[in-house]
Amino acid sequence: MDDGTRQKLIHRLRRAQGQLNAIHRMVEDDAYCVDTLLQIAAVRGALDKAGQVLLRYHIENCVSQACNSGDERERQQKIDELMEVFARHGAIA
Repeated sequence: MDDGTRQKLIHRLRRAQGQLNAIHRMVEDDAYCVDTLLQIAAVRGALDKAGQVLLRYHIENCVSQACNSGDERERQQKIDELMEVFARHGAIA
């Protein structure tokens, strides 16, 4: 992974980690439910953005390389991996 992508990913994960720590404190402090739910949504959003950064890198590099390699087995493996990722993230019904 290139340094730029790595730094973007680390930044987004640190943000999500900070938000998750805040949720933990909110639960311990018996914070208002709606405020806690909004923070949970923020963590999900931060993790989704981190996933997008990593997915973009994977497609632009790993998948592209497999498709250009001429190795049909490798290309199919990368497509199958992407289908699994999309299915787990709800992108495919």
